[in-house]
Amino acid sequence: MYAIIEGGNVPSGRVQVSGAKNSATRLLAAALLTEDHVELHNFPTSLVDAQHKVRFVQSMGANVKVDGPAKTLAIDTPNLDAAGLNTDGYDVPIRTTYLLAAPQLARTGRARIPYPAGCKIGGGAGGGRGYDLHVMVWEALGCTVTETPSYIEITAPYGGMRGGSVDFPISTVGGTENALLCAAVASGTSTIYNAYITPEIDDLIELLRRMGADVVVAGNSHIVITGKSGLLGGAHMSVMADRIEALTWIVYALISGGDLMVKGVPFDAMQVPLIHLEHAGVDLMGSSDSLYVGPESLKAGSIQPFEVACGTHPGVISDMQPFFVMLGLLSAGTSRVFDYRYPERIGFVEELAKFLPAQALEARPGAITIRGPQGFAAAEAESTDLRGSMAVLMAALCAPGTSRVNGVQLALRGYDQLESKLRTVGARLSVHDTPAPALATAGSIRP
Repeated sequence: MYAIIEGGNVPSGRVQVSGAKNSATRLLAAALLTEDHVELHNFPTSLVDAQHKVRFVQSMGANVKVDGPAKTLAIDTPNLDAAGLNTDGYDVPIRTTYLLAAPQLARTGRARIPYPAGCKIGGGAGGGRGYDLHVMVWEALGCTVTETPSYIEITAPYGGMRGGSVDFPISTVGGTENALLCAAVASGTSTIYNAYITPEIDDLIELLRRMGADVVVAGNSHIVITGKSGLLGGAHMSVMADRIEALTWIVYALISGGDLMVKGVPFDAMQVPLIHLEHAGVDLMGSSDSLYVGPESLKAGSIQPFEVACGTHPGVISDMQPFFVMLGLLSAGTSRVFDYRYPERIGFVEELAKFLPAQALEARPGAITIRGPQGFAAAEAESTDLRGSMAVLMAALCAPGTSRVNGVQLALRGYDQLESKLRTVGARLSVHDTPAPALATAGSIRP
């Protein structure tokens, strides 16, 4: 999939931030922990990842009704069992497959889940397979884990999962989510040490509590769950707004000279990133849930050079790194962005550099140097990762002339209704599924 962009248009208008991608699919998994009715509002129904998850849980027996215009999911799950799926049924591109174990274990004492993203082999911070921390969670609650060629099978002890102690060797979002879901339906008390509590995990905890779970959070890394020894109750809840999307629109307006009203900003979830913008000379005018971003937002007439270190929440998280790089390209001097959590996350810089003069960007593991201010020139570039792809797309939108971004589906995966939202604020682009032909305006492509 590729996008052709006629860049250089200045965005203007109003854009609504959607429900958070990194919360929505987790809440859907939690909604399976009951036979009662659950409704999730402000759900990003157009996200590819969410659609894959919905289709898979439907194939397992969940009744999920999607109301796209209303951004609502209605979930009823009287039965849930993956045992009837054939081998092909487990080959699905879902990263968070581990979240589907707890709902099955609570019902039948056995769970079968696809390997993360359909891949049987992969690296990960917790071990060579990329899911070792999840195995650790299941085993801590008394389960037996078996790896087959097509799926992972988890078997609970007689009487169901038992409360236990989960002490993560590193802070982990996915491991914390999995432990929360499993412990909520286990018997007895579970304690999670070195938990990673993000705003999206706070969202998950809130839904679990509404469903009747007993979850106590102490500080920012210690959670105690008193299990219900079975399924929970029904609930209604809205998905939190997406903090990464909100930052994306803010930065896009700043680097393009645009004039945007960004609605649905989750201020509580992004206090530190907004403070960094303020320190870079950005004066954002806002209401209780919105921000206006325009040329007058730059107090000194330009973005001031800055240094940002990416790490864990409540700081600037790694997913936000590419957008601070984009901001630095318009700063009046040299800025630096460091990433201590994912130092190898620099692949997008080489593609982004295709839109820029030589020496504008310099990257080494853990550090990116940005020499501003720079203008963008039309180019052809490849997508490397979800957020990096969005940064490349933003460069193409700002560059006068015709650009092409290949693999643009990576950016589309991260943003609900991205293409239509961009068009609404004046961007000109078209997305194509067919193989990309050579650009007719080859002269506009930087060699």
